[in-house]
Amino acid sequence: MIRSWKVERIVGAVVAYGGLACFLTLIATQLYRWMRDGEWVQIGLSDGLRIGLMKCCIQPGDSGHLAKFVHWLDAPVDWLGLHKVLEVIPASVGLFLLSVVGNWLLIYGSDRLAEQQRHPQ
Repeated sequence: MIRSWKVERIVGAVVAYGGLACFLTLIATQLYRWMRDGEWVQIGLSDGLRIGLMKCCIQPGDSGHLAKFVHWLDAPVDWLGLHKVLEVIPASVGLFLLSVVGNWLLIYGSDRLAEQQRHPQ
């Protein structure tokens, strides 16, 4: 049986290194387009969320909560301020923060779980 701290380390590593790889890929794509076309392509957090959800989780015609969220990202009718914030924040910042959270899970969280299992109170 795999201990919970080992599972947390695996999940943390996947999130940390996956987020970092996506961050670097996004920056490299933006740099490539800037070098080729001479214009910086702004990819906001809302664009990144919409593209990511459409590629992995949402199919055309879906009607669940994620489909409603993607529809809100396309055409918001409420929470307009939040939508503007998600448009302004670059997707690369969101991916970098995701990798930081994964790294925290990998290092800090799993170490604390392992310590608690070694010395239960």
